Amino acid sequence: MDEPPLKYHYLKRPYTLIPATTTSVPHGRVVGANTAYEITLRPGIRYAPHPCFARESWAEDPSGYRQVGDFRHTGTRELRADDYALAIRRLADPTLQPGCPILPIMAGYIVGLEGFAAALSKDLAAERARRKALGGPLYAAERDERDHPILLDLIKHPLPGVVVTGPRSFRLTIKGRYPQILYWLAMPFFAPVPAEALAFYGRGPLVRRNLTLARFPVGTGPFRMETYEPDHLITLVRNENWHGATYPMEGEPGDRERGLLQDAGAPVPFVDRIVKTLEKESIPRWIKFQQGYYDGSGVPSEAFDQAAQFSPQGAVEMSSRFKDLGFRLETEVELATFYFAFNMLDDTVGGYSDAHRRLRQAIAIAVDTEERIQIFANGLGVAAQGFLPPGMFGHEDGPAGVDQAVYAWDARARAPRRRSLTEARKLLAAAGYPGGRGHDGRPLEIRFDNAWNDPEHMPVIRWLTQKIEALGLRVRNESTDYNRFQEKASAGNFQMLAWGWLADYPDPENFMFLMYGPNGKAKHQGENVANYDSAEFNSLFKQFETMENSPARLALIRKANGILRNDAPLIWGLHPVSIGLYHAWVANVKAHAVAHDSLAYIRLDPGARDAFRLAHNRPVTWPLVLGALATIAIAIPSVASLRRRRERRA
Repeated sequence: MDEPPLKYHYLKRPYTLIPATTTSVPHGRVVGANTAYEITLRPGIRYAPHPCFARESWAEDPSGYRQVGDFRHTGTRELRADDYALAIRRLADPTLQPGCPILPIMAGYIVGLEGFAAALSKDLAAERARRKALGGPLYAAERDERDHPILLDLIKHPLPGVVVTGPRSFRLTIKGRYPQILYWLAMPFFAPVPAEALAFYGRGPLVRRNLTLARFPVGTGPFRMETYEPDHLITLVRNENWHGATYPMEGEPGDRERGLLQDAGAPVPFVDRIVKTLEKESIPRWIKFQQGYYDGSGVPSEAFDQAAQFSPQGAVEMSSRFKDLGFRLETEVELATFYFAFNMLDDTVGGYSDAHRRLRQAIAIAVDTEERIQIFANGLGVAAQGFLPPGMFGHEDGPAGVDQAVYAWDARARAPRRRSLTEARKLLAAAGYPGGRGHDGRPLEIRFDNAWNDPEHMPVIRWLTQKIEALGLRVRNESTDYNRFQEKASAGNFQMLAWGWLADYPDPENFMFLMYGPNGKAKHQGENVANYDSAEFNSLFKQFETMENSPARLALIRKANGILRNDAPLIWGLHPVSIGLYHAWVANVKAHAVAHDSLAYIRLDPGARDAFRLAHNRPVTWPLVLGALATIAIAIPSVASLRRRRERRA
C-alpha cells in the first residue's frame, strides 16, 4: 500500500489529519506572498520487498511473467524525501495517459508547477520529433512508444515549489494561503515514487506484459500487492518491512461503547492477508456473504427488505433475522450533498428580493426530502440543512444547525420538523402568487431541467412534480440528453435542476466555494451552478476560506449558512448514507469516507468464521439418499425380470 505523508485518524470525527510517514503535521510559514511547508520524514521507513530494488531482477526475462511476484529477486531501501519530490513532479508528466486529473488544480497552487509542466511537454515533443526523424517516412510512433516507452527526465528542470532540503526533508511552497493543501497530502496522488520503480516499469518488455506501476505499486504501507488479476482477484499480504503503527487510543463519543477501543494501543495490522474477489452479480455475492465466505458486504437493493428495517424514528436498523445470526450493521453519512438548484439569474425564480426568497422557500418546504429518502433511497440518507454533511467541521447538530426557512426545531422530539404546506402557501401569497397563481390568474410554471431519461428516474420526476404542484404551481419537465443538459447548466438556461457534489477533502471550503459568486457557472465557468452571488456571503467566504479550524472560523461559517438558508438558492436535498453488513467475527469496523488505510485496523476471529461456515453450510444429503433408494427401487424389478427370462430359457 502507498503511504502519502499524512493520513486520517481512524476514529475521530470531524475528520482529523495525523502523520503517516512524517514526524508531525506541518504548519505553513508565510514567505512573502507564498506559504512554505517544511516536511520531515521519520527515519527507518523502508519499502516493501520489490524487484525494482534488486539488481539481479533487471536481468530476468519477464516474457512468461503475469504478476510482479513472479520475479525471483527482490530488494528494498529506506524511504527518502526525493521519492515524494519525484511523485509531485510526476503529476506533470505528459507521457501519463490520459494525464493526471489533479494537475490543473495543483498547478494553480504549487509554485512553478505550471511552468515545469510546460517544460516537460516541450521535452516530449522534442523526443518524438527526434524519433520520427530517425525512423524515416515509415515510422510508427504508437508502436515505437509501446515497445520503447519514453522516459522523460523529471529532475532536469527546476521546480521552485518542491525543494529537497535533506535525505528525509523537503519544502513544499504554495502560492498565497491554502491550508487545504494538507488534505491533498493525505491522498494517493502524493504517495512516494522511487526512481527505481519508474525505470524498472518503464521497460518495453514489462509494458507489453502489462506489468506497470499502476497495477503493481511500490509502497511502504502495512500491506503489499501479491496478486492482481483484473476483474477477478486482488490479494494483499503483510509488508515484511512495515515500520509499524498502533491502533488509536481515543475516538469520538460512543466509540468505546461500540467496542471500537478494545484494541487501543495494539500494533496494527491485525491480519496477514486480504483477499478481494470480484463478483459480477450482486445476488451470488450476497448469498456467499450470508454463508460466511465473505466477511462483509453491502446490501443489494433486491435484498434490502430482508436485511434492514426502519425504527419508529425512521432510522435504518438491521432486521431481527440478521441480528439473531450475529451480523452487525454499519452506516456512514457520505461527504456528499445532492440538491436542487434554482438559477439565480432567472427573472422568476432568481433574484434577491423578499418576494423571490419567499417563492424559493415555499418550494423548498413543499419538496419533502424526508419522504424522498424513504421512497427512493431505502431510507439511506440524511435530510440536509445546508451544504456541510455530518463529520465535517462547520456542520452543527441541534437548533443551531437547522434551516429555519424550511424547518422548525421540535424541542420535544429533539429534531427538526419540516414546516407545513399551509406555511408554504402563506409564503407564496406574500411572494405575489396566492394559490400558486400570478397576476394574470394563471398558475406559475416552474421549468425543471434534467438528464433523467431512464425509466428509473421517471417516478422521481413524477414525485417532484406532485410535491410542487400541491402549492398550486405547475411544473414543466424538460428531460434531455446529458450533453444538452450540461450546455443548459453552463449557459444558465434553466430555472431549476438537480445537482450534487462529492467532497475532494473534508474541509468546509470544498463545499462552500460552490456558492461563491466569482465561481458562477454561467458568467465564470465555475462550479457555482446556481449562479448565486451575494456580496455578504462572498465576504464571509473569503475570510474563512483559508482559516485553520477554530471557533472564529466556525462563527463565520455559521453566519454564511444563515445567509444561504435565508436566500434559499438551493433546495438542500440529502446527504447519502452508505450501509454495510459484517459478521460477528469482524471487529473494529467504522466506515470512513476519506481514509485509504482502514483495512489496517480491522481484526478478525478466524475460529468463529470457521465455526459459522460449518454450522451454516452443512451438506444436504437427503436428496442423495432418496436418489439412491429410487435407483434401487427401479433396479429390483429389472433384476427380477432378467432372472425370470433366464429361467424360461433354461
